[in-house]
Amino acid sequence: MSKVALRSKHASEDHQKPRKWVFPSFSPLSWRWVWVAFGLVVVFLIAQVTWWMIFQRQLIQQSIDYAETTWLQEAALVQQLWLASNPTEREALAQELRQGFPQLRVEGEQVLVDPEQLAAYRNAQLRHLRMLAFEGPFFLLVALLGLYIIGMALRREQELKRRQQNFLMAVTHEFRTPISTVRLLAETLERRELPREKQLGYLAHMEQELSRLEALSERLLATARLEQSRTRLTPQGFALATATRLDLGQVVTELLQRQRGGLEARGAVLRLELPEGELPVELDPEAFGIALSNLLDNAIKYTPGEKKPIRLRLERQGSEALLHVEDQGSGVAPEDLPYIFDPFYRSGSELTRETPGLGIGLYLVKTIMELLGGKITCTPLEQGTRFTLSLPLSAERANLVPESTHRGIV
Repeated sequence: MSKVALRSKHASEDHQKPRKWVFPSFSPLSWRWVWVAFGLVVVFLIAQVTWWMIFQRQLIQQSIDYAETTWLQEAALVQQLWLASNPTEREALAQELRQGFPQLRVEGEQVLVDPEQLAAYRNAQLRHLRMLAFEGPFFLLVALLGLYIIGMALRREQELKRRQQNFLMAVTHEFRTPISTVRLLAETLERRELPREKQLGYLAHMEQELSRLEALSERLLATARLEQSRTRLTPQGFALATATRLDLGQVVTELLQRQRGGLEARGAVLRLELPEGELPVELDPEAFGIALSNLLDNAIKYTPGEKKPIRLRLERQGSEALLHVEDQGSGVAPEDLPYIFDPFYRSGSELTRETPGLGIGLYLVKTIMELLGGKITCTPLEQGTRFTLSLPLSAERANLVPESTHRGIV
């Protein structure tokens, strides 16, 4: 066997089993010292504000004690002056004391510190202390809030860079395999005389790889269009002009009939449970088909083993029609739940990832469901994951496409 044929054979085998891609190792900016610096700034601010408040409290208390001591000394000096004065001059002296020492008062032969004046001074100083006690924590809160906002912005920037890096690596991964396979198969067909049957097999394999590239390109283009135009959606033009009132059970049944062959070839074991009665909804079946196809693709990708059980269950809940898609795969980590519907989000690193994908499938599903007036939720199971698509039931039951006569388990 020639080297070209061997290379072609290896390329075919690589496509059949997961391959662990190893990308060049980069040295990303370490954020550890950034967060250490933020921690030091926070500690410094707390220490600074605490010390400032303690210092101001001591300063105000010293001011109160100094004023009280000074007034008592003044009262003693004025007492001596009062006793040494001529009784006939004391009325004029008392008038001067009230003007020069308002904090003192004369009672008979005694000169005392006016307790009302002392209490008023003490209250005025304590008001300053209370004001500082409010302003200090408020200043600290504002400073910490500013640091928190800056920290979250830096964290988002860090996460965005990580996602961008993962996306670029994932795109390289996803495009590299089919391109390499097609190139090797083309070289084999060009350089060797092969039997007609083997040629047709190679051509079919090349067609599969090209279809894979086309589907990947369509997903990327759909994501770009959704980002640029958040309007109503169809695969052709993002406008639900073709939305009609349909039975959701029949739509799901027909979509599964079209996709069943390809899904089962990848190991899917499909189980569809239909409710009694119709589930009339308004939707574009092609757009809804994209959402369902992405969920089924995810269920297959993340379920290990040759057999991949997937359960689809429809039900009515209040004024909504629900479609549950359950798998028995690896599930979703709790820390990833808030982010799985974000564009290009994939947990972990692309450097060692074995599962193919770009992180746009669930984003497309979420966006399509929102444009259809519905929503998607994710519920981790004991084993696997349940994604639930919900659509509002149509108020009118007219104009329904005739439903399939069977109900139950398909």
